[in-house]
Amino acid sequence: MIPTDQPHFQCLGPLGNPDLTDLINVETNRIPFRAENFSLDLWKDTFRSWPSSTKGWKDWFLRIGNSNEVQWGERRLDQCIRLSIVDMESNESLLIAASYFWSDTLNAFIFGHGPASPTLADVLMLTGLEIATADDCHLFDSKSERKVETRSIGGWSGYIQKYRKTGPVGQREHAIFLNMWLDKFVFCSRSAGPTSVYLSAAEKLANGGRFPLGGYLLGSVYHLLHQVAEKLLLG
Repeated sequence: MIPTDQPHFQCLGPLGNPDLTDLINVETNRIPFRAENFSLDLWKDTFRSWPSSTKGWKDWFLRIGNSNEVQWGERRLDQCIRLSIVDMESNESLLIAASYFWSDTLNAFIFGHGPASPTLADVLMLTGLEIATADDCHLFDSKSERKVETRSIGGWSGYIQKYRKTGPVGQREHAIFLNMWLDKFVFCSRSAGPTSVYLSAAEKLANGGRFPLGGYLLGSVYHLLHQVAEKLLLG
C-alpha cells in the first residue's frame, strides 16, 4: 500500500497522470544536496575499492581467455571481462557531486534540467552484459561447491599467485578467476580484498549458466546510491 500521508506522495494525483512536474519538484527538495551541507570530509577512503589494476591479473586474463573466449562471447561476458584489464581512473569529484543529487523515490539524479538515471540500455552499451536473458540460475540461490582461501594470502596479488595454474585450464580455475572478476571489477566489494561472496555465481558462469548479470549490476548501483543518499541525509 502506498503511504499517501507522506509528503512526497501527496502530489501523485490520479493514476495515469502524465504530468510529473509536482512530484519532481517535491523530490528535488528531498535530495541530499538540498538537505545536507556539501562536505568532502565525509568521503575519506570511500573509493578504496575502485577496480584498479592488480599485478598478475592481465596475464591470468590472457591465460583463461585463451581457453574460454568463445564461451565468454556466447554469454556476453567478453566485453566486460576485457574492461577489467583497462586501468580506469576514478573521477572522484564527479562521483561525489552526483551522489548529492540522487532521489530514492525516483531512482534518478535530480539535476537542473530534469531527472536522469542509469538504465539497462546503458549497462548493455557500456558493458555488453546480458540484460534480457531468462534468470534460470539465480545469482545467490545456492552455496558454492568449492572453498577458496581468501585470508592471509596477501590480498588480490596473493590470490592470483595462489590460484593461477599452468597447463590446461580447468573449470575450478576458471570459476576462481571469475569470482575475482565479479568481486573486484564488477561489484567492487567494499572489503577491498578477496572474498568468496560471488564464488557460487562464478561456478554457474564457468559451467555455462546464464542470467541477466547486467540487471544485477544495475540493481547494485541503485542499492549503493540508496545507501549513500540515506547516510548523507542522516549526517
